[in-house]
Amino acid sequence: MADIQFDPSTHSHRRINPLTNEHVLVSPHRTKRPWLGQTEPPQSANLPEYDPQCYLCPGNTRAGGQHNEVYTHTMVFENDFAAVLPPPGPAAPPAPHPLLTTEPVQGGCDVLIFHPRHDLTLARLPIADIERIIEEWCTVYKKRVQKRGSNMCRSSRWNKGAIMGCSNPHPHGQAWSLSAVPSLPATELANLKRYSLSEAPTSDAPKGPQNRPCLLCEYAHFEVGVEHEAGRVVVKNEHWVALVPWWAVWPFEILLLPYARHIPSIAHLTPAEKSSFADILSKVTKRYDNLFSCSFAYSMGIHQRPTPPSTGFEGQDEEDFAHLHLHFAPPLLRSASVRKFLVGFELMAEPQRDLTPEQAAQRLRACSEVHYMDTVLPTSS
Repeated sequence: MADIQFDPSTHSHRRINPLTNEHVLVSPHRTKRPWLGQTEPPQSANLPEYDPQCYLCPGNTRAGGQHNEVYTHTMVFENDFAAVLPPPGPAAPPAPHPLLTTEPVQGGCDVLIFHPRHDLTLARLPIADIERIIEEWCTVYKKRVQKRGSNMCRSSRWNKGAIMGCSNPHPHGQAWSLSAVPSLPATELANLKRYSLSEAPTSDAPKGPQNRPCLLCEYAHFEVGVEHEAGRVVVKNEHWVALVPWWAVWPFEILLLPYARHIPSIAHLTPAEKSSFADILSKVTKRYDNLFSCSFAYSMGIHQRPTPPSTGFEGQDEEDFAHLHLHFAPPLLRSASVRKFLVGFELMAEPQRDLTPEQAAQRLRACSEVHYMDTVLPTSS
């Protein structure tokens, strides 16, 4: 057995995620497994431009009775059914047992509607409209400091597709502001900070504050240097790279991040970096839709330093070890109707995937950057 040559595209193995210190089991031989389980109904790509019953369309009445503006680009409002209540809040009650503690959490949720058109997702929007969305993300990120106080952590998320629990097909997302840093970004921040304070060997990758190493700068620098056809990079431009990470859990998971310099948050982006951000968001989401010729479902989140830098502050501070990045977690596995389920072993042991990240990246690279709905089919003579 010792003479067998290890082949990552054939043999099962574990990979570790340095952002979370968690493993994923890769089982490439399972791609041959037959599937007789649940299939999903097709995600409709033929929505109306305007839906009079939609709570998010311009001029309509929301579920809570509020009226939307007749907006022409983006629109932001405080979530009528936010998951957290605004401050001030009550003190924590006494713990009935040291193992049973309570931590009150306050904050707010802003809903950001991407576009007045009910039927246009990121993959179908012009670059200029995506740039407006990015500007709104930046505005909301900074606004909560002034409105709620500097101790609020900010995090942006959006779900696309009914199978990801999206409550309304009108393209939108949420920006959460919390009095505590949630578990996943807190774990990432702790590992980013630990790496920045370590003596880990580094390359000529961009550096973080005080010329300290940055885990994600180092990782991105390595990935863009791997031979394209053998690597995990899906698409890159002057400032950003989209790749299927070494430690991906979801079949076609993407990590999107700036690689040319260390950037702690969206508040640190230059105008050129915002434009190229819009460009790569368009290319990634088009590839997703083109993979199975459907409106591709995913959850997406922006992870960055928890609070923006102080107004007028030009230097670096103790939170700048964070490196801006986006996670895309799409569930579809084999087709537009067969999804990945995190159940059984994944719930009770550790995440497991069949398709290797390298195979997933290769399939996404092969997808066109022209949306399948914009492709003109030849007519028969």
